[in-house]
This record gives sequence, C-alpha cells and structure tokens, in this order.
Amino acid sequence: MTRRSRWRPLAPSDIADLPASPQPFLVAGRISLALPGKVQITDAFGAVVARGPALAVEPGDLVTVSGRWDGRALSAARLLERVPCPAPRAEGEFARLTWQGVGPRLRARARALSAIRNYFADQGFVEIDAPQRVRAPGVDLNVDALRAQGGYLVTSPELSLKRLLVGGVPRCYSLAHAFRRDEQGSLHEPEFMLLEWYRAFAGQRDVQRDTEAVVVAVARALRRKAELVTPDGRRINLRRPFPCVSVQEAFARHAGVRDVATLAAEDEDRYFDLLVTRVEPALAKHDRPLFLCDYPLSQAALARPSREDPRFAERFELYAGGIELCNGYGELTDPVEQRRRFQAERLARRKAGRSVYPLDRRFLRALDEGMPPSGGNALGVDRLILLATGARSIQDVLPIPWERG
Repeated sequence: MTRRSRWRPLAPSDIADLPASPQPFLVAGRISLALPGKVQITDAFGAVVARGPALAVEPGDLVTVSGRWDGRALSAARLLERVPCPAPRAEGEFARLTWQGVGPRLRARARALSAIRNYFADQGFVEIDAPQRVRAPGVDLNVDALRAQGGYLVTSPELSLKRLLVGGVPRCYSLAHAFRRDEQGSLHEPEFMLLEWYRAFAGQRDVQRDTEAVVVAVARALRRKAELVTPDGRRINLRRPFPCVSVQEAFARHAGVRDVATLAAEDEDRYFDLLVTRVEPALAKHDRPLFLCDYPLSQAALARPSREDPRFAERFELYAGGIELCNGYGELTDPVEQRRRFQAERLARRKAGRSVYPLDRRFLRALDEGMPPSGGNALGVDRLILLATGARSIQDVLPIPWERG
C-alpha cells in the first residue's frame, strides 16, 4: 500500500489507521477545515489532518497533497493540486454524508450485507437475482404496488422464489429492493431492501433460527457484540434463543382478549386497533427481541394452518425494541386453498376501493406441480441496520432516500 500510495492518491479514510511511515503519501479529498498551517481533508468515511506552511486552500476545495504520515497527521504537507469549490452547504451531499454521519453508516451497511451473504453461503443457500418487474405483484389487502410499463414493481420476491422451490432448489435467498406505494416515515420508504429466504422441507422454527443467526451476525459485524440499539438509545440484548409469544397469549395479557382468532375473523378493524395500541407498545418494553407467533388464520394469507390448532397459522414476526423486523411463515403449499385465499384478498381489495391486481397464474400452476413443505421469511434490512448502527431513521442508513431523490 505504501508503494502504491506514491503514485495513486489515497482517500483520507484509507490512511487514518495506518502506522507511521517514512515514505511520502499522496492523499486526495475535500477540505472541511482550513486554518493557518493546518487543514483537514475529508471523505465520506473519515478525515485526516495535514500540516504545512504553504497550504493555501479554502473549505470545500478538492485537493491532492503529499506528506509524511506520522501516525496522527500528514506532516510537511505540500499542495499538489487544488480544484476550488464552494464551501459545503448544510443541506448538501457532503454535509449529509460527513457531518450528519451517513457516510460511516453506508460503510456499516456494506459490512451488514457481507455478513448476511456469508451466513447464507455457509448454510448452502443460493442467492437469487429475482425479477423486480412482474405481471402480478401479489394481492395482500394492506400492500399497494407501483405500476411499471405494463406490469408492477415487486412488493416482495416471494412468489418468484417459491416457484424455484417447486423446481427443486432446496434453499434460496434474495437480497434486493422491493417497492410499495404510499409508504413513507422513519421506518418506511417506498423503495427498501428486503432479505427473503426459503428452506424446503422445513417450517417456521427452522427459519426462526436463521433469523436469530442473521440478526446476531449483523450486530456483531457492526457493533462487535450481540446487541442492538433503538433510536431512543435503549440496548437490546441478543441472547439466543429469542423468546416466542403467541398472538393469543399477547392479546390475552395486554388487551384482555380471550379469543383472538374469532376477533380477527369477525372484527378485523378492532383486532388491528388493539394490536397497534395495546400489544405492540407492550412488546416494545422488552429488552430482548421477541417473536410474536401463531397468528389467527385470517391474518396469514400465505402461511399454512397450525397442526396444533387450525384456527391459527404458522406465521411469526420479530420485534426488537418495538420495531417489527420480519414476517415469516411455515408456507402454505395447498394450491386449492391458496387460490381461495387469493380470490378472497382480491374481493376484499375491490370492496375497499383499492386496486385489484391480477393473479399470479404461473405461481399457482407451480403449486399444482407440488411445492415441498417449506419455511420462509422476509426481513427488512434497512430496519436491522438502523438498530445495529443506532440511527434514528432508515433514511439515515440509505445512500439516497426518496425525500432526497
């Protein structure tokens, strides 16, 4: 690295952790601070101080300097090249990535994606580049799709990946963007990164263990310890296994509802109101992640019925510090029942005055071929990185959020 640095400029963050060296370095970046005899050269990931008597620069300038690295600063620095630029604006890109801390979070994001990919590679999964424009985006009542040249942008790669299970792929995952209309907030973006994976001949317990491992792997990659931090500064201990509470138990304990399956089937508005106002705030108080498991069957469009009680389904969600991270299933494989549920969802969308999307007939034909018993999960990567970096919103861990598009 030292030899190459004589010919190719390094970024400030490249040398910040290097030991002192007698050989000269070339460093290129933007001036963030200019004082007589001392300047600070900055990139999105770090800064380095350069000292020299003839560094005639102004904040905002793009520069290349040479100097000797003493382990703390470039000494005897000489200005080799200067491109005059305006001083950084508070609302500009430089300020956002450096002063607001987004740049280091983007580097953390890259480490998180590597940790995720390493886990699935170790488990023998195949990464799938699923299509992002499809003819049928799914029919979930609560998810609206964005149109795209005669089709739709995917709200999830779920149906595509399940077709691969039918085709004989035993384990697969996708790490890609998904798109949903009218989603914006500190935990929502119309375009977001979704990690989705499936295990053939498995169930929800198997993918819960995957979920625990992925969350811990990302936390260790970014924090070097098994913990997360909520936007309000609470620490979430990631000791495994994560506790699991059924929806029935949670509603009985926190909302006084004895028969949540009947409530969800007959008064869905009341069910969701209690979930949001009573149950989820109670889950947010836990200092460990918690699986909310065994949802009422009416709330699990693609999950199979529970073997213990057919009024419930093999569906789970993981909450950490009150933030929902994922939605997983023991997957429904019955083609007749899946068609019935899809049609019911389309009818519900029509009654609600919402767009009615076409059925994914290729997916339904794939189910007719026979899909193996499987477990799958969809995890919001941006939310996990938020918790692993201690950021305040997912916009703070995105390269360019929608509001800055």
